[in-house]
Amino acid sequence: MYEAPDRYKRMIAARLPDGESAGFSRESGSAASPLKDVQLIARGQLAPFFALTNIAAACLFVAALWGSTSPVLLLGWAGLVAAVNYLAMRWSQSQAVTCVGRAGQSVPLGMMIGDVAIRAALWLSLPLYLFPTLSSSGQIITGTLLAGVGVAGLGLVVVFACAVAWVGAFTLGLCVSLIFMHSTIALQQVIALLLVPGVSSAGILIVARWAADQLKTSADMGSQSESASLLLGEYEQRGVGWLWQVDAENRVTYISSRMGSLIGKPSAQILGHSMPSLLGGHSDLGQILLDKQTFTNLEMELRTNRGNRWISLSGDPIIDTAGRFEGFRGVGLDITDVRHTQERLTHLANVDVLSGLPNRGRVRQLLGDALRGATAGNVPCAIMFLDLDGFKPVNDTFGHPKGDAVLQAVAKRLCDEVAADGHVGRLGGDEFAIVIPDGQSRRKVEQLADRIIVAIAEPYSIDGTEIRIGVSVGCAFGPIDGATVDDLILKADLALYQAKDAGRGVVRYFSSELQSEQEDRVRLEADLRAALELRQFYLAFQPLVSAKNQKLVGFEALVRWNHPRRGFVPPNVFIPVAEECGLMGPLGELIIEEACRAAATWPAPITVALNVSPKQIILPNLPNVVSQALARHKLPGNRIELEVTEGVFLDSSSRSLDILGRLRALGVGIALDDFGTGYSSIGYLNKAVFHKLKIDGSFVRDAGTRPGNVAIIKSIVQLAKDFRMSVTAEGVETAEDFERMRELGCDTIQGYLFGKPLSYDRANQLVMGLDARKLAS
Repeated sequence: MYEAPDRYKRMIAARLPDGESAGFSRESGSAASPLKDVQLIARGQLAPFFALTNIAAACLFVAALWGSTSPVLLLGWAGLVAAVNYLAMRWSQSQAVTCVGRAGQSVPLGMMIGDVAIRAALWLSLPLYLFPTLSSSGQIITGTLLAGVGVAGLGLVVVFACAVAWVGAFTLGLCVSLIFMHSTIALQQVIALLLVPGVSSAGILIVARWAADQLKTSADMGSQSESASLLLGEYEQRGVGWLWQVDAENRVTYISSRMGSLIGKPSAQILGHSMPSLLGGHSDLGQILLDKQTFTNLEMELRTNRGNRWISLSGDPIIDTAGRFEGFRGVGLDITDVRHTQERLTHLANVDVLSGLPNRGRVRQLLGDALRGATAGNVPCAIMFLDLDGFKPVNDTFGHPKGDAVLQAVAKRLCDEVAADGHVGRLGGDEFAIVIPDGQSRRKVEQLADRIIVAIAEPYSIDGTEIRIGVSVGCAFGPIDGATVDDLILKADLALYQAKDAGRGVVRYFSSELQSEQEDRVRLEADLRAALELRQFYLAFQPLVSAKNQKLVGFEALVRWNHPRRGFVPPNVFIPVAEECGLMGPLGELIIEEACRAAATWPAPITVALNVSPKQIILPNLPNVVSQALARHKLPGNRIELEVTEGVFLDSSSRSLDILGRLRALGVGIALDDFGTGYSSIGYLNKAVFHKLKIDGSFVRDAGTRPGNVAIIKSIVQLAKDFRMSVTAEGVETAEDFERMRELGCDTIQGYLFGKPLSYDRANQLVMGLDARKLAS
């Protein structure tokens, strides 16, 4: 492949600005062809040969015709050929410097072809002019010189088009002179003379094509090599990384100055030293280099004058053409900042921002470590799940900032109690967890749980406000209660569920009975879903009678479930399950539908009351469900009464009141059930949604023995009258209870004295004429 001589390389480098390279055109502002640059350089190198060939051939022509042609004409022509070729040579050499690279002007191909054409026309002008007047020997000499000068096109092979133009011009001139200009040369000699330019032209064109291909390959490789050099320089200068190379003995043969700065030695002093020893004797690096295999992203810690740094090395073995191993070359990176960023991200990913405790994901990791240690060392570990009692009202009453302050205080108290015995984490919201790696002493774990309950129950002073909460704790031991993280978490969660169900503020430990209860609950939920599809639920109707005349005024509809295998399932068993698994919506729709169906078969004075779950009252479509059921059975709204407890106001009170208001607009009666057993009822009586209060049966039954209950009932009755509400007394079982409630001013009586819950058929008989007094007797 052709390569420009060093003299031209130095000339080009001197012309280019710092940091710039050949291959760009200033005029276009875009990348020029590297091939054009190489052609110009090669053309400048071959220009003297081409010019001297032309001048020498002109001198031979003058010498051959001297004495037979005017000397002035010969010398004038020869001088002009010499002058033009000299100027063209200098122009080509100048272009090889000034027109190469980004700093230069582009040279159009037409200009180079024009240069060749002018010199060819000038050279051919006198021989073609004199050819008809020459003798036979003169014509032979002239034809031979024309053929010879055509071979001078070898000096133009670096530019294929110029070579074609030169050879074509002299071949054409020879043909014209021999065939059309009264040639006196014998036919054999003409053929011989034409054969020379024909063969030489073919050879020159083949060489020109080969030279063009070689120049293109050289230009492409030069451009790639230059780009690679620039990229490597940029790679080292920009601080991205460094380059290194070692020989077959792992001795450093090249290393970037940046790596030298990191190690604390000049690059020159590092050369010849063992690479592994320079990097602190890292055993992994030494083994990898001995294996003579490609490696990537080998991370290692390096002690430097600037402290410990982390670096990453990648390398490839160097294999020569004979297959011999000659060492390694590769790149290195300082990844200290990346490692620190990764550590910060890992820390953030594992820590709860509010409390600074391990988060849910990190708690699982800690429990996994503890469980593996317990399995290997045969020493049980423990996991505690904690749920704060009464925390939601803190947020609702005092706001989230104070709620967050309480959570932070709880986190501190937990850490103080647990200390070095375990790890405290926050699962989210008001849920915490404690992982105890050494749970061999069950008594110690129980004492810790008791201390935690006492510590969390202590009041919190937040910005002068005293706040009190509690905590429920569920605990499980691994691998006794669970051999996997998920299993152990499930068992601790079951224990926490039992603690919440046991009245809160207590600790419960997982047991096999808990597992059985949980499995039974799962089966009950499945049975509940099947019962809805099979419509196994039905309503029982308990009579409501007037306190004044004991006449039947309505019924309370109570849902019942007879399971094919379980038998009768009490509502206090399946209703909570339905609420938790999201089935109160469809179950409530079934109850409303059946209540409206029954009420539609009875005369207008008879009403049907039905209980609405707190989970159901917050469903936005409840008013639509009631409205559609009333419309289907052509039933006025005042024939249906919905009973709610004050529990509906503990969560989303505004939404509950909005839905109750929409129901009241349908004409449906709204009764506040179990009034007097809670603490928040009175505040909602002025919301104009209730038309009745129901006194809880516990007040009615104890009124005969506890004067305080009588006073409470009197207050409730008076309160109802003030708000223009009626009053129903529940749980009336004796005639004395009935007389007392009537005397205290109750409007409606409900209880076993006037009947237990009845089937629809029995209730229908009662409506059809059976007197309530007869039922009581």
